[in-house]
Amino acid sequence: MPEPLSELGRFQQAFATALAGDAAALAPFGLEAEAAAAGLSVHRNTVARGTIDALATSFPTVRRLVGEAWFEAAARAFIAERPPRERALIDYGGDFPDFLAAFEPAADLPYLAGVARLDRLWLEAHVAADAPAWTPAEAAAVAPEALFDLRPPLHPSARTAWFEALAVPTLWTLCRPPAAEPDAIELAARPEGVLLVRPHGAVEALVLDRASWSLLDACARGVRLGEAADTALAADPGADLPALLLRLVEAGAFSAPPAP
Repeated sequence: MPEPLSELGRFQQAFATALAGDAAALAPFGLEAEAAAAGLSVHRNTVARGTIDALATSFPTVRRLVGEAWFEAAARAFIAERPPRERALIDYGGDFPDFLAAFEPAADLPYLAGVARLDRLWLEAHVAADAPAWTPAEAAAVAPEALFDLRPPLHPSARTAWFEALAVPTLWTLCRPPAAEPDAIELAARPEGVLLVRPHGAVEALVLDRASWSLLDACARGVRLGEAADTALAADPGADLPALLLRLVEAGAFSAPPAP
């Protein structure tokens, strides 16, 4: 059984309940709802402001694309529907992309949820564990006949996404701060993927074609590189596999694979 709350713990729990709208929760501590209303309003606004600012920091590309006023209105609606439960606000907002996908005012912005998803994946890559990446020199040192028996794991910071209908990754890379704000938004109707990875201290983005995405996705499932290459060729029979693999290794997509 969990240990009973201390007096301070009970007060903190009641205070959180009061901030959520039930000021009567503070009555057992000698604070009547009417008397506590003004103070609670100050705390509530402070919490809301901090949470909105945290979301703006986590989703800078979304904020740039929709503007500050629109973003703040969406953030307030999100907070009201899904208040923070995390200890650290950097962990808050994982379901903000799903919220935007169903948010009626965003119905005419079909790319917005995808952009939010990439902002979130960037954050995950940014805070992921450090690890050395498999280098082109290390890959080149593997005998050709042994290369396709390897199972190269994705780097711990690697995050991938695929968009079947819209070229959201290209839009995201052009619009994400600190890149200069584009004069116009151009969204191509083509399938596109992206790799976000932090092999050398800063998150880097690599836009992927279908073959590259298929190979990475297969490697993420732990298959041999030869099977992953077959998957890539099935996605695009004209793919240049050596060039494709070199590009991914140069990007730091993999950790060094164990011996077969």
